[in-house]
Amino acid sequence: MCGRLNILANMLNNQVSDELRVRYNTTDNPDLCPSQIVTTLCKNFSSRSNTNSLQQYEMTWGIKPAWAKKLLINAQVETAMEKPTWRNAMQHRRCIVPCSGWFEWQDEGGLSKQKYLFSHADGKPLYMAGLWFEPSEGEQPELVTLTTAANEVCRPYHHRMPLLIATSDVGSWLENGLFTSQPTIQVMAV
Repeated sequence: MCGRLNILANMLNNQVSDELRVRYNTTDNPDLCPSQIVTTLCKNFSSRSNTNSLQQYEMTWGIKPAWAKKLLINAQVETAMEKPTWRNAMQHRRCIVPCSGWFEWQDEGGLSKQKYLFSHADGKPLYMAGLWFEPSEGEQPELVTLTTAANEVCRPYHHRMPLLIATSDVGSWLENGLFTSQPTIQVMAV
C-alpha cells in the first residue's frame, strides 16, 4: 500500500508555499521509493528554537526497529495510538508529506501489473499524514506515512489508502487535533 510517491517539484514548491504560507522547496522524484529522502513539513523541532512555526525537513522514508524483519513505511491510523511503536510519535511528532500523488499496482491478467497514479482531482498538492522519529547521531530523521480504510475511489485498487489531510486541516493535524475533510482523488492508469 502506497509504496511509491510522485513528487513534481515545480507544482509542489509553488502551491505548497502559497497554500501553507511557508517556504517549501523540494526536488523532482516522480517515483520516490521507501528508504529515500522525502521533503516534509512539521512544527520546528530544533532544540535551539522556541518557535512553533511550520518548517521544512528532509527525512528518510521508513524505519527499521530492531524487532522488524523489513522496513516499515506505513502505520494504520486506527491503531497508531495503541501500538507502542507509533504511540509516542502520534502524540508528539506528527508531520505532513506534500506530494503530487501516489502509485498502486493492480494485476489485470497481463504479463505485468498495471500502474495507477492517484492524485488530487483539482491538480493541487496532497498532504499525507506522517509520523517522524528521532534521528541517530548524524542521521536524517525517519518517517512513516499513515494509512486509513480506502474510500470509494481507491477501494477497487487497494483496501488501504494514505491518510490525506485537507489544506485547511494541516495546522490542526500537526497540533494533535482533529480534521474534518479529505481532498477529492482521481485515478489514472500510467
